[in-house]
Amino acid sequence: MTIGFNLLRSRLESERKRLIEELEQLKASIRPAEERREGSPFGKREEEATESFELEKRITLEKRIRDQLADVEHALHKFEDGTYGFCDSCGQPIDPARLEALPQASLCLSCKTGQAKNAKGR
Repeated sequence: MTIGFNLLRSRLESERKRLIEELEQLKASIRPAEERREGSPFGKREEEATESFELEKRITLEKRIRDQLADVEHALHKFEDGTYGFCDSCGQPIDPARLEALPQASLCLSCKTGQAKNAKGR
């Protein structure tokens, strides 16, 4: 392997820190409802539509960040268990090039491909 597990672990820890900070910034950017409406106390339909869209966008972004954080934390947990670098599904070693590209990968390429095919078939 051209890149050591210690470097991969360090990359994962840095990514976890970055994702946590991103979540905190996202939460800090939320304005209270009374600050958002400028018109009548009941709000205008356009304002409400914009607020709904922004809320949906924020929720989607927050879910994506939380999912990424869960993947990173799962990989770090695998380091502690001594199972890092092995596929969660088949138990075979994950290609080192895949781990270099995606340190939080928990499936080998074969199992990931099978998972994607199954998801398409549903």
